[in-house]
Amino acid sequence: MPKAFFLLIAAVCFPLWSSVARADSTLLNASYDVAREFYAEFNPQFAQYWHETSGEKVTVNQSHGGSSKQARSVADGLAADVVTLNQATDLDFLASKGLIARDWSERFPSGASPFTSTIVFVVRKGNPKQIKNWDDLVKPGVSVIIANPKTSGNGRYSYLAAWGYARKASGNDDKVAKDFVTRLFKNAPVLDTGGRAATTTFAQRRIGDVLLTFENEAYLAQREFGADKLEIVTPSVSILAELPVAVVEPVVEKHGTRKLAEEYLHRLYSPGAQSLAVKHFLRPRDPEILAKSGGIFPAIELLGISEIAGGWTQAQQTHFADGGLFDQIYLK
Repeated sequence: MPKAFFLLIAAVCFPLWSSVARADSTLLNASYDVAREFYAEFNPQFAQYWHETSGEKVTVNQSHGGSSKQARSVADGLAADVVTLNQATDLDFLASKGLIARDWSERFPSGASPFTSTIVFVVRKGNPKQIKNWDDLVKPGVSVIIANPKTSGNGRYSYLAAWGYARKASGNDDKVAKDFVTRLFKNAPVLDTGGRAATTTFAQRRIGDVLLTFENEAYLAQREFGADKLEIVTPSVSILAELPVAVVEPVVEKHGTRKLAEEYLHRLYSPGAQSLAVKHFLRPRDPEILAKSGGIFPAIELLGISEIAGGWTQAQQTHFADGGLFDQIYLK
């Protein structure tokens, strides 16, 4: 066959092969609901970085909801390439289903948690109920808005922050802590399924005297609804909220997006992403960027989950499993 024929075939096919090699990619990130603003800004920045370094265009799509609800959605078939959730139990659940690596916490720096947060209070302008610390939440006549700990990481962290405060104040007495959290939830008129829904209930529907939520959500709510309407109160003690991430193994294998997904999560530790975290009131892991944050994050004693409840596995079994302490507290 003439050599010219092969050259013709190569000339025709090369653009096709090139386009396949440089085909546009899509990535789906299943995330918790109050992280949507951060990722809405991070995703196009990552897409630009990926295009500049690989020549490939990528579109990052988002799915948001309560952290545990998102984990269940992925387990039920939501084809997310990565998960960026807010509690280790949700990732352990996915690992138990064979969807993420069992050693997920070792796959990325800082226990696969690029940022942290904590639980603070949001009150109405002027703080009419004079809410300053946890003890004020259990007073008669104080209405507390909190997400449901059974469906929301935001709610679990809020519950455990209250438990940790009462336990520490009483010299590690779990009976005192249980009584305190029981009184707190008696002051909760409604339990929303996620943190963003709880914000809507408090700020938009104007239900309740105080909202318990993540620090970044508190600042975003104040920015959206106005400092003339909402104030933020930082309690003396709260919980260290670590926000873990992972690659969804069978999905990236099927989509051929492993390298893209891994780089997407690694990029969260970059100086640009860490600085963007500060902009969205997430506490960065980078100590230099945290030090340069301009005092955005007030000093607060942060209790780890191991100190409060013996770790996430024990916390889940003791407090949030069916028939656990939360069910006993709230059903009463």
